[in-house]
Amino acid sequence: MLSTVSSAAPLAAIDIGSNSFRLELAQLHRGQYKRLEYLKETVRLGAGLDEQGLLTEEASQRGLACLARFAGHLKGVPPERVRAVATQTLREARNRDAFLRRAEKTLGFPIEVISGREEARLIYAGVARLQASEQPRLVIDIGGRSTEMILGQGRQPQLAESFQVGSVSLSMRFFPDGRYTPEAFRAAQVAAGAELEEALSLFDRSRWREALGSSGTVGAVSQLLAANGITDGSITPAALRWCIQQCLEAGHIDKLKLPGLKDDRRAVVAGGLCILYTLLTHFDIAVLYPAKGALRQGVIFDLAERLEAERNAGRGDMRDHSVASLQQRYDVDRLQAERVRRLSLSLYKQLMPQAARELQRELGWAAALHEIGMMVSHHDHHRHSAYLLAHVDAPGFSQSQLRRLGELALGQRGGLRKLEHQFGDASFMTQLLSLRLAVLACHSRAEFSPQALKLTRDRQGVCIHVARNWAKRLPRAVYLLQEEVDAWSRTSALNLRLLVG
Repeated sequence: MLSTVSSAAPLAAIDIGSNSFRLELAQLHRGQYKRLEYLKETVRLGAGLDEQGLLTEEASQRGLACLARFAGHLKGVPPERVRAVATQTLREARNRDAFLRRAEKTLGFPIEVISGREEARLIYAGVARLQASEQPRLVIDIGGRSTEMILGQGRQPQLAESFQVGSVSLSMRFFPDGRYTPEAFRAAQVAAGAELEEALSLFDRSRWREALGSSGTVGAVSQLLAANGITDGSITPAALRWCIQQCLEAGHIDKLKLPGLKDDRRAVVAGGLCILYTLLTHFDIAVLYPAKGALRQGVIFDLAERLEAERNAGRGDMRDHSVASLQQRYDVDRLQAERVRRLSLSLYKQLMPQAARELQRELGWAAALHEIGMMVSHHDHHRHSAYLLAHVDAPGFSQSQLRRLGELALGQRGGLRKLEHQFGDASFMTQLLSLRLAVLACHSRAEFSPQALKLTRDRQGVCIHVARNWAKRLPRAVYLLQEEVDAWSRTSALNLRLLVG
């Protein structure tokens, strides 16, 4: 439970969405959620993707300016109590890494790009905690460039999917000049239906009892309907037809004057209405109720669970469960994985005794999964492992962290030039060296004494110390260690030496 997480210091979540950026600070005490501060800015980052899939400088500047303002509200919050996540626009943007470097410098905290399914899982976590129910539920979140759908019961999500259609992208495509016509609304609904069609059997009406809508689009339409006396805020197909009719009668975005419609939603309301109407009619949703929770609250609850795992080292969090699940799915040799994990962590601690626990856990996960590529092929299995880790859905992990695990798996053997872009990251290279040495030492799949190898760091680099009696008993291992020294000598990343005696 989260009750042991201190309520004194706030937890902060930053949601870098395609339409809006949000910052929420909250306290958790005995499982109760208390919002301390909430900021939202309409940035329209998703509208800044050009035809080549590149984020424009204008959109980047809007995002950076918002993050700079958020940074001012995060002063004094410990880094481990802040989590920033980015969604569909930065999943798509081809130049996302360049933007992220600037954004992290501006915000002052790391930013994780999360997958669509991870976004859906976190959305459900926020809804399930703040609006508890044991009824089987369908939860929907329409964002700027993606729509998430989740089936769950209680706090447990059972199915989570993400679809690449959102209020910003649909509005830009079918209502680019702000004109509202019947043809445009029909075309937008057909496009939304085509994207969502594959979900019809997955989210069949028989699988849930109530439907909830989370976040911006649902909240905006709910407020509009309540302000005009059409419903109490609940969303029905008939109410949506009324909304669409108001747009058609206005004819243009500039003439759409409705009580409850905020200016920051005006540009994307048509696309949102089309997705909503498609969802309600195609998935037999008679009534969609606005939900209390959203992505940002899910991030805070997830962050609290991570902090609790830090305090109770043997407990683990969602990521540890995902690693165990992946080991089972890909039939990993768990004894070998555990040998490599223990040794790599022992070596890493010799070089980085004060390393953050998160970095240690990251190395442990990479070691636990370094052989998942064996399921594909024993030949070049490290390349298959790297590909799988970089592309698999693993609840709890961001895409950024999975990519780092994949690069560690890629570098576990062979030449190092393939990771030349990481040579400047001393933390990564130390993790990689520890993993490579552990894989090498355990190559015979037998137990290996951590005392046999000792690593020290000095001005010249890193030295591997090998006991003389061990070297005499295992000359092939010493040969492999010397090969490893030679491999590092061909790079500028690290000076590695071998000392027997």
